[in-house]
Amino acid sequence: MSIDRHYKRMIKKKKRRRRFLFFLVIPSLIIAFSAAGYGAFLYKKAETVFSSSYKDDGRDKSDKREKAVDPDKDNVSILFIGVDGSNSRQYGEKTRSDALMLATLNKAKKSVKLVSIPRDSYVYIPEVEYKTKINHAHYFGGPKATIDTIEETMDIPVDYYVKMNFYAFMEVIDALDGIVVDVPYEISEKDAEDHHDAIHLFPGKQILDGEETLALARTRKQDNDIERGKRQQEILKAITKKAISANSLSKYDDIIEAIGSNMETNMTFDEMKSFISYGLNGKIKMDTLTLEGQDMYIDGTYYWELDEESVSEVTKELKNHLKLP
Repeated sequence: MSIDRHYKRMIKKKKRRRRFLFFLVIPSLIIAFSAAGYGAFLYKKAETVFSSSYKDDGRDKSDKREKAVDPDKDNVSILFIGVDGSNSRQYGEKTRSDALMLATLNKAKKSVKLVSIPRDSYVYIPEVEYKTKINHAHYFGGPKATIDTIEETMDIPVDYYVKMNFYAFMEVIDALDGIVVDVPYEISEKDAEDHHDAIHLFPGKQILDGEETLALARTRKQDNDIERGKRQQEILKAITKKAISANSLSKYDDIIEAIGSNMETNMTFDEMKSFISYGLNGKIKMDTLTLEGQDMYIDGTYYWELDEESVSEVTKELKNHLKLP
C-alpha cells in the first residue's frame, strides 16, 4: 500500500464518528393510530404523547410548494433526522445529524419511497453559504437548516420532519422484544453511552435487542456509508415487519411512549393520523433508494462526493412518486 493511500485510510478511520439511524416513525405511527381501534386509552395516550412532540418550524409550507399540503389528500415528503445526542454526550442543541432519510408517500398507491443520504455528503449548506458535510447543517441551524440543505441538494420539497435520538430507536426495538436481522460480519462497537467494545456481535441471522441493533446500524468499520445505508434500510424492513405483526398488538403502549418521549416534529396529531391508511392492510409498500458517489478528500478531511447523475435519477423518481412536475 502506498504512503498516500495509507494516510488517507488512517485519516478516514480517525474521522469516523459515532452513528445511529432513524427510520422507525412511519411503521410506529401506523401502529399507534391503528391502536385506536383497540381502546380509547391508547388513542388518548397517542394524542397526548405525540402532541407534546410538536414544534412549529415557522414554515407554512415548503419553499418548493405553491401551496401548503394536506396529507389527507396530497402526496407528501417526510425528512427523518437522527441526531447524535445521548445522556453521556450532552451536546444540547448543537448536535449533528447522524442519519438522514427522506421519504415520499404516495396517497393513491399507499406506497413509500425511502432514500438514505450519506452523512458525509459534500453539499452546499444555505445557512452558512458554503459547502461541507451535510450532517453539519443541523449543528448550524437545526431542522430548518437541514431541510433547506436537502431541498437545495435534491430539488425536492420537504413537507415535514421528524427528529429523534438514540433512545427512541432502542426503546422501540426493546418494546418489540427485539428484531430478526442478518449480521454480515463480526462487529465490536460502542454502546449508546460510548463505552468502547461494549457490543460484540457474530455473523448470522439472529434476534437483536435495541443496543445491539444500534451497534449494527451505525458501524461501518468494514465497509462504507453506502453499505451502512443499505443495512439501515434492511433493519427498517425488519422493524416494520415485526411492528405490524399481530404478535405486537400488546406492545403499542410501550411503542407510543418510546417514540413520543424522544421525538420532535412539525406534524400535528391530526396530520399524523392521515398515515394510518398506509399500513391498514398489514403491509407497507416501501422501495429503498441509494445515492451513489465516491470517496473524496479535501485538505485531509474525508467527504462523500455525490454522483450528480445518481442524484438526478433519485430526484426524478421521488418527484414522480409525489406527482410533481
